[in-house]
Amino acid sequence: MLSVLIRARNEEKNIQRVIKSAQPIADEIIVLDSGSKDNTVALAKELGAKVFFKEWEGYSKQLNYGLSLCQGEWVLILDADEELTRDLRSSIKQAIASQEYQVYMLNRRTYYLGRFLSHAWQPEWRVRLFKKGAVRFEGELHERAIYFGKAGKLKGYLNHYSFKSLHHHYIKSIEYAKIMARSMKREGKGFKLYNLLINPLWDAFKVYFLKLGFLDGVRGLSVAFSTFFYVFLKYLFLLELELEERYGEELWK
Repeated sequence: MLSVLIRARNEEKNIQRVIKSAQPIADEIIVLDSGSKDNTVALAKELGAKVFFKEWEGYSKQLNYGLSLCQGEWVLILDADEELTRDLRSSIKQAIASQEYQVYMLNRRTYYLGRFLSHAWQPEWRVRLFKKGAVRFEGELHERAIYFGKAGKLKGYLNHYSFKSLHHHYIKSIEYAKIMARSMKREGKGFKLYNLLINPLWDAFKVYFLKLGFLDGVRGLSVAFSTFFYVFLKYLFLLELELEERYGEELWK
């Protein structure tokens, strides 16, 4: 039995696509909603999904709670803005039948400025299919899968429609940078000037040259710049947090 777990909040434009892509292989589809104000819940129920509510407490906590709702021996995790391709559905069915591994990774490709990226952010392997109980999640942003043993890799793509526009892309980059800065602060990581100067350049270089992002044309250039932007802000926000702690409310007066 395969349970499909989907996290959602205000995803009325995406929820039908992801559910329909999973229906051919799913025995149950669970949508864990964190307080949608649009038609996400109604649309999910119309397609036969089981909808549950949990107030948002973080990426990993949502997933770990959602796993407790799944009845299947196998669990497939999807985000609301994703879609299984036909080849990936076939690979998932074969993996469950063979049970060669208890944990499998899927390659997610991002739809960006009108087409899928072929090099930038590729490959992006994510642990998404596993036997229930074999995986737990940790981390505040970009949750990390914790498991034992080796994970298999499945053929086919997990399509990702993460950005509505360039504006949306960069707004999310700012939000994620703030989350990561707070996480680093809690972990006791201090601001270092060399991180601010070197890490953004190195990460952008990896995306554009080492990952061959330049072959994606202007899309690859935009992704490389957004990587620089995100990493630079992450460390700058960390500095801001340290200064706020040192000087209190006087920082921006």
